[in-house]
Amino acid sequence: MSSGRHWRFWGACLVAAGVVLYLLSGVLLPFVAGMAVAYILDPVADRLERWGCSRTLATSLLTAAFFLGLILAFFCLVPILQSQTAGFAKRLPHYLDLLRDNVTGWVQSIEMRINPADAERLRAAAGDFAGKVVTWLGALLGGLWSGGLALVNLVSLIVITPIVAFYLLRDWDRLVSRMDSWLPREHAPVIRLLMREINDTLAGFARGQALVCLFLGTFYAAGLSIVGLDFGLIVGIVAGFLSFIPFVGTIGGFVVSVGLAFLQFSDWKWIAATAGVFITGHLIEANLLTPKLVGERVGLHPVWIIFALLAGGALLGFVGVLLAVPVAAAAGVLARFALKRYLASPLYSGGSESGGGGAAA
Repeated sequence: MSSGRHWRFWGACLVAAGVVLYLLSGVLLPFVAGMAVAYILDPVADRLERWGCSRTLATSLLTAAFFLGLILAFFCLVPILQSQTAGFAKRLPHYLDLLRDNVTGWVQSIEMRINPADAERLRAAAGDFAGKVVTWLGALLGGLWSGGLALVNLVSLIVITPIVAFYLLRDWDRLVSRMDSWLPREHAPVIRLLMREINDTLAGFARGQALVCLFLGTFYAAGLSIVGLDFGLIVGIVAGFLSFIPFVGTIGGFVVSVGLAFLQFSDWKWIAATAGVFITGHLIEANLLTPKLVGERVGLHPVWIIFALLAGGALLGFVGVLLAVPVAAAAGVLARFALKRYLASPLYSGGSESGGGGAAA
């Protein structure tokens, strides 16, 4: 088969896979979630096998421990989060009144320093920007809900995901071996090399970032609770969870917590302490956790991760969010491979192809 026909064949396969993924995105959530769980637990299962445990027993123990841990965390945290959420909803009108009074004072002080025409234009521009932000956030959240968190999908996530995770984890090595046997023999070594790089990138980011998020959620929730910030527990947990998106969790949690601190505390030292929780958490993350647990070797730029997560959520809802990081990891590895091939080709040098460039195909 010629090189052109190779490209057309694999291009057609990629387009067909994308179309099927888009059409079935409404029912894929428990399967994608189960695959993610199996991928995370596979190294542990391999280690248990090396210690003499059968694959089925290792899979049973790990799957049961993982989902029992989730259930235990759910029953421990949900009552507290529910109480704080209800309390926040009850106090929200009071917070809005305080915020309105503060903003009104700031606006009046600004209006006294500029002419009325400029003040009116500033007020109109601010209102238009706020309206666009609210509309965009509403559309994004609505797409996530309709695409992945509708009631039927939520029930299927709870019921089907453990089953999918069990069978995929049990048969993971067998599936990988079977897929390896399907590779085109001429290009199998290169494909295996790329898949190992993708796996290293994805494992380094996803598993490491999950530990970072767990630490940050615990640190922020404990720190804000010690400071005495109302609803500090829920703000800290959400900020830690959102830290999977680079900078979003820390910045969002900082803005929300400091805003609540301004409304709650009259003493500046407590407002500073609230800000200090997030500054300390960010310093620990940037200088200790991320270099140790994630590392620079993964090759996933924060901007690329943010784009992938937003694009995945817009296209496929919550399923797209789950698939965003694997797709971003694969795209990054393939892009670096293509760039390397280009730099070794006559298209770049303008002369004959270097000796090492053609052998990789």
